[in-house]
Amino acid sequence: MFSSEALLGLPGYEITGIEDLRCLVRISVRYLGEVVCVRCGSLDLRVKDRSYRHVRHEGCGPRRLELCLETRKWFCRGCCRSFWQRFPGILPCKRATEAFRRSVSLKHWDGISRSRLGHREGIGVATVERWFLDYLRRKSKERWVECPQVLGIDEHFFTRRQGYATTFCDLANHKVFDVVLGRSEASLEGYLGRMKGKDRVSVVCMDLSCTYRALVKKHFPNARIVADRFHVIRLVNHHFLNSWKLLDLQGSRSRGLVSLMRRHEWNLKSEEQAQRLSSYLAQHPALEQIYRFKQRLVNLLLQKHCTAQQCRKLAGQFLTAIRQLLDSKLAPLVALGETLNSWQEEIATMWRFTKNNGITEGFHNKMETLARQAYGFRNFENYRLRVRVMCS
Repeated sequence: MFSSEALLGLPGYEITGIEDLRCLVRISVRYLGEVVCVRCGSLDLRVKDRSYRHVRHEGCGPRRLELCLETRKWFCRGCCRSFWQRFPGILPCKRATEAFRRSVSLKHWDGISRSRLGHREGIGVATVERWFLDYLRRKSKERWVECPQVLGIDEHFFTRRQGYATTFCDLANHKVFDVVLGRSEASLEGYLGRMKGKDRVSVVCMDLSCTYRALVKKHFPNARIVADRFHVIRLVNHHFLNSWKLLDLQGSRSRGLVSLMRRHEWNLKSEEQAQRLSSYLAQHPALEQIYRFKQRLVNLLLQKHCTAQQCRKLAGQFLTAIRQLLDSKLAPLVALGETLNSWQEEIATMWRFTKNNGITEGFHNKMETLARQAYGFRNFENYRLRVRVMCS
């Protein structure tokens, strides 16, 4: 025969009776453990009053399970204080065991809606939400609180009223470290000032944001800033397309040509696409020179796993490309040269470090899924709590 602990999943209890009430099974249990004073730990107690507690418990099937416990009010002769008896696995003033609350929270996490889960378990919709938030808070407190060594910083949209939020991602372990409301220096200054373990951060990957760069230099003194390769190449393509509009506005409106001009040379799928692009560039010699220059620059930026000697050679080519951009007469190319010149150190660091913010962008997709499942968030703290637990 099975023991009471095996049937209930609660240590220190003994089943004294079982009552079948159609859709409810009520089990009378008795706690066999030692009772001590909750304030002074004394064993010198006397019984002052008796009562019964009815709490919901996790069942083994579709029928609901309820525990009936005899609880006593004790008087401690050591501190002369009275207290109601505490039970392991059941928090004070709660009408459900911790096992049942955790079971409901995990079912809601797995995708069962609050209304369906509340109707199935016989509890309110607000109760499901409250238990789920308590479960997330406990899981969040179990996380490591110090900064990761490789940190990714990026922004994402939250709501129209509250604007954008900043994501701090642990790129080495593929986890979201934290989410903070705002993306300006004023909104992030307080949070970064309270952050612990900032000296541990050695690499910070980010897009070409001057605000984030200033904050990283101020709060992470030992970190090397690595520009995100995707954002750098996207910036190059953006200024190239703007230059194309100045040289041939009619051709830049053709969707087929735009698709070909955006691609890398090695991504042209057929000879027909290559011939069409070559014939078009042959009609515009100035545009062809800019296109060839853009391809060489992109090839330079895509270099990875380079040694220190290789990086010195690539740095010379990169500085030459910046000078050529600054000497050009097209405003978009000059603006591109100025941006690359101001970020030359962070961009050159890409050749040594392979980390990028693609992991952070992937977590942004998960965050959007969480927001859609909840039909949007108005409370940022609830959103932050779910992201910290579900994306870690």
